[in-house]
Amino acid sequence: MGFKITIFDPMSQRFYYLILSCLFLCASCAEEKVDEGLRAGDLLFQDLDCGPMCNAIETVTEGVNGMDFSHCAMVIEEHDSLKVIEAIGSSVQVTSLKDFKQRSNKIVAARLKKANESIIKRAVAYAKSLKGKPYDEVFLLNNDRYYCSELLYESFKVANHGKPIFELAPMTFMDPATKAYYPVWVDYYHELNCPIPEGKPGLNPGSISRSDQLEILQVDIKP
Repeated sequence: MGFKITIFDPMSQRFYYLILSCLFLCASCAEEKVDEGLRAGDLLFQDLDCGPMCNAIETVTEGVNGMDFSHCAMVIEEHDSLKVIEAIGSSVQVTSLKDFKQRSNKIVAARLKKANESIIKRAVAYAKSLKGKPYDEVFLLNNDRYYCSELLYESFKVANHGKPIFELAPMTFMDPATKAYYPVWVDYYHELNCPIPEGKPGLNPGSISRSDQLEILQVDIKP
């Protein structure tokens, strides 16, 4: 399966709180659409419009049907209601479906195809077991930290007895037009005192949304 060069979703705690506070200002206009017919194990993809970081991501990644996404999460059932589990802010955490929807004017729901539906319950259980794990600010695999796409990747991989459902691809943090690193990433990794993980394996919300292992259920785009 062909993938465009990928880059990680950037919702680190340093940027998330500022972004989220702005997004919540317009939360009251959210509609109650993207919960009809959802069930545990479904995946949700968002376009958060988070400024330079999201712009950098969207330039070098592509979601299903050409849409742009900067965040993703898994639907779970908790206390007889649907919620989402996501890696965002400082950790893997559970969020109400209502609060999740209020962040974005674009949400797409998807479900694993029937060929693999037997692993969905195990994937949900594993994702829930990771609640409280720290957010992966450096976007590297296998460090007991998780960013949003990695949470989904690992949950379905473990559920599938170690065989990945979603494909990895080399990350890039470079502007394809100039072949130079985006300034926002230079500043970000300088603050972390870490090298930019150019070319390291990873994935992003857009690449997962385009997986041939998924079927699209709903598209909710508000004006």
